[in-house]
Amino acid sequence: MGTKWIRGFIVSAGGILLAAALIRFLIAVGNAQCLSLPEPLLGIPLRYAVLLVGTIELTVALICLFGRQVVPQIGWLAWLATNFIVYRFALLCMQYHPQGTCIGSLTDPLYLTRGATGYLMEFIPFCLVFGNLAAILWLWFSNENRTARRATALQHVDRQDAAAGLLKMPCPSCGGKIKFPTQNLGQKIPCPHCRASITLQAPGNLKMSCVLCGGHIEFPAYALGQKIPCPHCRATITLLNQFNT
Repeated sequence: MGTKWIRGFIVSAGGILLAAALIRFLIAVGNAQCLSLPEPLLGIPLRYAVLLVGTIELTVALICLFGRQVVPQIGWLAWLATNFIVYRFALLCMQYHPQGTCIGSLTDPLYLTRGATGYLMEFIPFCLVFGNLAAILWLWFSNENRTARRATALQHVDRQDAAAGLLKMPCPSCGGKIKFPTQNLGQKIPCPHCRASITLQAPGNLKMSCVLCGGHIEFPAYALGQKIPCPHCRATITLLNQFNT
């Protein structure tokens, strides 16, 4: 629920970048005289610089529109917007006032009002930066993301224990978590938590709650670490042993 606005932002940013890329391609195939001038930072003809930027914008737009992973999409948007802003500051440090500040005659192929599109396209990177910053902060501090980070940490611990040949079981008396090597299976020991006598056994089905909907999930130990659709909300989750928590 909380990430819906982030996905909306990503799709909107993808649509804006797609439109910007198409505008740049139309500009590049035009016959404006300034297209033959060298680009001040790259040193290549402006026509090729416009094509390069349009290609990058198109690539990021497709990632935003058709990608499924929010974090990489936010990362690509942040990278693109940051590069645009760094480029603008580099030009200002060179005391160069590019035609990009008012695209002007470069928009003639589109018959657009001179200057308006230029100012709009310059404002877009700043919008992307602020939108990305808000999305990153939201993802980092949201309950869903904290739960996902915790689940990832638990999965890492489970894999380390499996590699070391360790098993886990709850004490039947107090519910305390007990970790022991596989060679101790069948031994009777006092519970390290309540001192009750227990027999070390291999765990049966593991249990967890879906991090998104809270639904109860039970699965065999061999499936630990696998990703499956939650049987309740169909969201993709990683199977974890929550006896570790």
